[in-house]
Amino acid sequence: MTSSWDAYAPFYDWENARTIGRRDVAYWRRFVADRPGRALELGCGTGRVLMPLVRAGASVTGIDLSAPMLAHAVRRARRLAIGRRPGLARGDIRGLPFADRTFRRVLAPYGVLQSLTSDADLDAALAEAARVLDRGGTLGIDLVPDLRVWPSYRKAVRLRGRLGRARVTLVETVRQNRRKGLTIFDEEFIRRSGRRVERHRFSLTFRTLPMETMLARVARMGFTIDAVQGDYRGGAWRADADVWLVTATRR
Repeated sequence: MTSSWDAYAPFYDWENARTIGRRDVAYWRRFVADRPGRALELGCGTGRVLMPLVRAGASVTGIDLSAPMLAHAVRRARRLAIGRRPGLARGDIRGLPFADRTFRRVLAPYGVLQSLTSDADLDAALAEAARVLDRGGTLGIDLVPDLRVWPSYRKAVRLRGRLGRARVTLVETVRQNRRKGLTIFDEEFIRRSGRRVERHRFSLTFRTLPMETMLARVARMGFTIDAVQGDYRGGAWRADADVWLVTATRR
């Protein structure tokens, strides 16, 4: 399960700086600031969201299953004073290594729950989020809605740029299984440094569920839905919104 994300780790920040950037960070800052107490980020990866929250004064722990992804987060954390560094744990969000009622907030940014491509895996992650949340604690979920209508294409050059001293090109193929709601990204990162050329190939699969289905699953795991929003500024949700944001309270 981790191998694709392991391969993605050297390029994750490079690509996301050119796609989502930091446009969701202020939303998550407000999420943690409005609800005092310890927070847990599911699938924290390289710390793209986690580190700005910590620098803003939040008490946040991050968990990710990919050791190479976490290695990037550790390097970022070491730039902070020792007393301000976040907790970082390697583990599976379907079986969290934390005691019951440890946190007041759990956040699942940027489609992390969509990387769980079966009902059983999604239910396990939601059940674990409910378990580690205190009663009255809050779950925040960010879903990427346009995956369901992502155009299919083959070996398209999507991005070019520099990563350190190397030149990097992303060549991407997108496939879909619309019956199962799956979007598969076949990635090839080509890194050129002088005459040396390295090719890194892997695939990432995401699942998009209808919003009503997702809300029903969240509620079934012990949550009351508080809000469903369609942008990072609190705009109303609609099916064609830019993002799908859900906040729910642990009953």
